[in-house]
Amino acid sequence: MLRSPHMALEESIIELLGNKEYSPLRQEELADTLKLQKSERKQLRRTLHKLLDEGVIARIKKDRFVLPKDADLVAGDILFRQSGSARVMPDPKPGQAAREPLEIRSEDTGLALHGDKVLVRVDDSNKRFEGRQRGNRRQDTRFGDQTYARVIRILQRKRETFTGTLKRSRMFWYVIPDDPRIIQDILVPPPEESAFLPRPKEDDKVIVRMLEWRQRHLNPEGEIIEVLGLTHEPGAEFKALLHKFELSPEFPQAVSEQVLDVSPKVSSKDIVGRQDARKLFTFTIDPDDAKDFDDAISIEEKKGGGMRVGVHIADVSAYVKHNSALDREAQKRGNSTYLVGCVIPMLPHALSNGICSLVEAEDRLVKSVWLEFDVKGTLRKKGFSNSVIRSNKRLTYGQALALLKKSDLDEIRATPLPPAHQTGSTGRALNELKDDELLKLQQGVRNLWKVASKLRRDRFKKGSLELDMPEVKIYVDEDGYADRIVQHEYDESHQLIEEFMLTANEVVARELSLAKLPYLSRVHDEPDPEKLNELRQQMQIAGLKCGDLTKRGEVTKLLAQVKDHPQGYTLRISFLRSLKQACYRAEADGHYGLAKQFYAHFTSPIRRYSDLVVHRIFDFFLMKSGNDTAPSRPPKIYSKSELDRMGEHLSITERSSQEAERESNKIKLLEYFEKEATKPEKNEFEAVITDARNHGLFIELTQTMAFGMVHISTLQDDIYHVVDGGAALLGRKMQKRYSVGDKVNVVIERIDRFKRQMDFRLTDQLEKPKRRERRNDKGQGRRRRK
Repeated sequence: MLRSPHMALEESIIELLGNKEYSPLRQEELADTLKLQKSERKQLRRTLHKLLDEGVIARIKKDRFVLPKDADLVAGDILFRQSGSARVMPDPKPGQAAREPLEIRSEDTGLALHGDKVLVRVDDSNKRFEGRQRGNRRQDTRFGDQTYARVIRILQRKRETFTGTLKRSRMFWYVIPDDPRIIQDILVPPPEESAFLPRPKEDDKVIVRMLEWRQRHLNPEGEIIEVLGLTHEPGAEFKALLHKFELSPEFPQAVSEQVLDVSPKVSSKDIVGRQDARKLFTFTIDPDDAKDFDDAISIEEKKGGGMRVGVHIADVSAYVKHNSALDREAQKRGNSTYLVGCVIPMLPHALSNGICSLVEAEDRLVKSVWLEFDVKGTLRKKGFSNSVIRSNKRLTYGQALALLKKSDLDEIRATPLPPAHQTGSTGRALNELKDDELLKLQQGVRNLWKVASKLRRDRFKKGSLELDMPEVKIYVDEDGYADRIVQHEYDESHQLIEEFMLTANEVVARELSLAKLPYLSRVHDEPDPEKLNELRQQMQIAGLKCGDLTKRGEVTKLLAQVKDHPQGYTLRISFLRSLKQACYRAEADGHYGLAKQFYAHFTSPIRRYSDLVVHRIFDFFLMKSGNDTAPSRPPKIYSKSELDRMGEHLSITERSSQEAERESNKIKLLEYFEKEATKPEKNEFEAVITDARNHGLFIELTQTMAFGMVHISTLQDDIYHVVDGGAALLGRKMQKRYSVGDKVNVVIERIDRFKRQMDFRLTDQLEKPKRRERRNDKGQGRRRRK
């Protein structure tokens, strides 16, 4: 590929600045050294500014240019805390180990905002440099081994627009940003000067565009560009989330027009060349409120024992053709995003909830992985095909669990039904099945569990980490307000489906690797030993015995202890944070959590673009291996470089969706507990103390997994202080003790929607009503007996 003159000039500049003999030069001196022509000298100025903006080079005193490392400068993303301090995540350098985050004091953040790309100067001239004197307090540039830095320049704003709440003071109007990590209020013109109607009012949720911000001691200024509604109302909060994470429930017109050409039914022409599996006993198992079903299981009993299990995955690639408008939009989105009460789908509903969804009693096109097990549940043979199926039954997790655990058919039929079943929109309910149909379904589920449970045991024996956690789901009412919170246990019904999906993902990845086909791997790298050592210290403080966590056996022992610990959920979150994030890559670098060398995402193409990519490569594998069900048209072939770029993009969209989902849950939790706070008789919640500080106790509610604080000012029966290095609060006079790990009962005390904080009060600290003193007719208190 030919390089442009601009690229060549960039490379020449970087090469010159990286030379060991290089001394910092000005722009004119660089032009002379590079022997540039007059026309090229104009381009030099533009190129230097571009490299400066990207943080590739830096400018030091007297307008001389150097590489950032030569001036103790580092480029990276700045992430703020609510306190105003921040840390910078340095940009990774090719072929070099990732650099540790740099701490930034609040006074050294300059004009940066959360998420900005910044250039910082490292302040580590010596390990115990003590910095400047402030009164009687000296501030070190290092705390432990942490390096400090200060912001020199903003390279790129993460965003120019923000959502927030419009407020007014006596003198001016301002917007409080929704993100509590943006601590500056943004000054805006009065609403009467607004150019659009209806004009914003106080307490409206708005979108504000920030204008130039030049002085740190002054608030930034901005202009309101859109009104979303009254702040904290569901509709306004939803629109704000969409704006912040650049999500859209709507699809471009070209995509909508393309979907109109997709038939809502599978035709006889569609199934030509496919394996016909419609007579096999097949069913799906999904959550109560699921609307798209992209995986199904079929089961066949083999003569002489054993069984053949079919893992059938919706063949989205049959409808989403490479480089079509539909494909480009799906790739751009990367995945579906599951906000509380709604889904922002990767594919239009006509596909995700329609022709691609493996609904009951309808023909559907699928990609099948055939797994043959012997009588002992050992996998003996595997096969692959493009197929057509017809699901016999749509099961919920609750119904599948009842089929596994209960024997009485009437008890099984009495299993609570989700609203979708009550409306009859997803097929027959269990109480509509005849005895022989229900028994057949029960036998099939139980036989599958026998195999799945063995797969699960074998997986853990090989070192797979048991990271199953209960799911907390928030349900909303008709107006969109948080109505109830339900904790769903990760039981055998979930595990049954998971084991067959994991097996299918691994089998497909292994076959593609053996066929030497580049594909998109799901990679989970080994954790950093330093992170594991920090985790070890944290677990020991919590009272757990820890060995060398770089050894997988010690990790599994730790997780077994965490499972039964009172702070199990919190400690498991801490464990997950010590691991690296899983990502997509064009190399089979292994999956640490699952202890698998070959692993790819194959089983959820309705909601993940990565799976759709693997499906297309799967078609090429079928063609290469001479499979009769391979498509007649040559499928899309991806190069390794294409897959690498795509993997990076999909890893970013996945993380963005996860952040949007967490924020959606946080907003609805605050909404739910705000309603609780207004009740005259407040509900009690069981909680576990997770930390003790001078200003109070941090707690985690056991049922909702919500985090909050019991402020020390609410502990009014004594004077409490921290003991045992933060392990407890102890009362000075009564010696009452609140220890980390203790279970307590609390009621909601206060909600701060702007800071996203919840305060609770211990029920044993509630003020008891004072007894009224009885009075005589004259209104005087009775005389006490002497």
